[in-house]
Amino acid sequence: MNLAFANPGRFLALARIAVPWVGTVGAALAALGFYMAFAFAPADYQQGETVRIMYIHVPAAWLSTVCYGMMAVSSLGTLIWRHPLADVSAKAIAPIGAAFTFLCLITGSLWGRPMWGTWWVWDARLTSVLVLFLIYCGIIALWNAYEDPARAGRAAAVMTLVGAINLPIVKFSVDWWNTLHQPASVFRMGGSTIDGSMLWPLLTVAVGLTLVMLALHMAAMRNEILRRRVRTLGLIAASTEP
Repeated sequence: MNLAFANPGRFLALARIAVPWVGTVGAALAALGFYMAFAFAPADYQQGETVRIMYIHVPAAWLSTVCYGMMAVSSLGTLIWRHPLADVSAKAIAPIGAAFTFLCLITGSLWGRPMWGTWWVWDARLTSVLVLFLIYCGIIALWNAYEDPARAGRAAAVMTLVGAINLPIVKFSVDWWNTLHQPASVFRMGGSTIDGSMLWPLLTVAVGLTLVMLALHMAAMRNEILRRRVRTLGLIAASTEP
């Protein structure tokens, strides 16, 4: 494993340079993708203008699982490799992943109302994404249940890896069960079933929001490192008081 930036000081130097650039490029790409989606992409012949919710819903769904995957890898780093920044990474990405999962659920509900005639159904995909959101919330609560970051990191890492069982359920639920949710149409064997006029704006938004997520992740890691330094200095000061 490459530990070049395992040192918190080196990571802070990297984040100071990378966060503004990655965030700016990501925001610009997302804005370009949304402009393409609303200015040039056609309405769907069945769904009409409501199909434009896709340009928010699909990237949010993608990032909800990507963030959890990053959290699971970070948890392995905490439990197995004892990587100095692993639990910092896991703690930083959890609220971001929860936010994208919540956005996925809200936009899915808004999309489902005109398509299915209801805001919510206990569909396999919808239910598994709701479970994913609840797992995120549980992990965030677990982080806040311990005063010691090291103990919190180990407990959250175990819960994260157990919860990772839900990721393949989210991914393959539309294939394993008969659901209302449509099957995969972008990343699938045989290629995408979406026309290029819709696909390119969608991919542009997805790449842009992914870069924004990475910038937010690095910024949150930077804040967590500084917060822990302040905590350590406080403990040292308290222990040296007469």
